[in-house]
Amino acid sequence: MVARELIVDVDDEARRVVWAVVGGRFTHHNASVQVFADGTAGSRLVWIADLLPNALAPDIRAMIDQAAAVMKPTLERA
Repeated sequence: MVARELIVDVDDEARRVVWAVVGGRFTHHNASVQVFADGTAGSRLVWIADLLPNALAPDIRAMIDQAAAVMKPTLERA
């Protein structure tokens, strides 16, 4: 799947990025990733995706899971 993404907002203070997919198979797609402190030395990444048509949700879930699997060890090395 190829998607054209438009950056909607980057909030360094909130550690949050928001984007939207424009065109393609989606009639609607907004997403965000935000990092929160978790404990004394950890962090929690929250990824939210809002999309239509709902039939694309399993494909997007698989892509999010794959991206998270790549990000986790990369971020843990830092």
